[in-house]
Amino acid sequence: MKNQAVIFDMDGVICHTNPFHSEAFKVFFGKRGLNPTEEEFENHMYGKSNKYIFKHFLGREIVGEEFISLENEKEGLFREIYADKIITLPEFLPFLETLKNDGFRTGVATSAPRANLDLIMGALKFAPKMESILASENVKNHKPDPEVYLTSAKLLDVNPENCLVFEDSFSGVTAAINAGMKVVGVLSSHKQEELPPCQLYINDYTEINLETVRELMS
Repeated sequence: MKNQAVIFDMDGVICHTNPFHSEAFKVFFGKRGLNPTEEEFENHMYGKSNKYIFKHFLGREIVGEEFISLENEKEGLFREIYADKIITLPEFLPFLETLKNDGFRTGVATSAPRANLDLIMGALKFAPKMESILASENVKNHKPDPEVYLTSAKLLDVNPENCLVFEDSFSGVTAAINAGMKVVGVLSSHKQEELPPCQLYINDYTEINLETVRELMS
């Protein structure tokens, strides 16, 4: 096995879930008399933790049992909406298979709750190919803090500079850069100019291959 790793965010990177999160949040906030615009979601929802999202849109810090209750409500709505619509970005699974066949260690590092990750992994069956699996419950500090990526590197037993991260959000790319890792920006949710500088940008996995990954890691 190589002493190199490829780490994937989930929302917007493995699956294009953001439209379904928007749908769930519209229902969630609608019950509370709020109607955020798509632009507000782009700026304050995509790639952000629920703690940040609730604070921004509800106008106060949500903690303790109230946070757990609200998160369960919103994420339950998301899973209900998304459960029968789970598909990857084009060619993700073949790309992952290519990486594994070449000996790369691989992980997933998401700000989403583990229940969402389990729903997606259960449908797509890629969990056995991941040597590291981290969700929001596994870290204290969420992206753009580098904790989730530094923890991934430890679990993968690979130095951060030998890790390549696939991310789609400003906070996620920033977290990977802060961890000292190379980054491929996935343009599912944002335009290139809306993200921090990455080593490469792709729309989906038809635009990258093993040779490109090797070049980026060299």
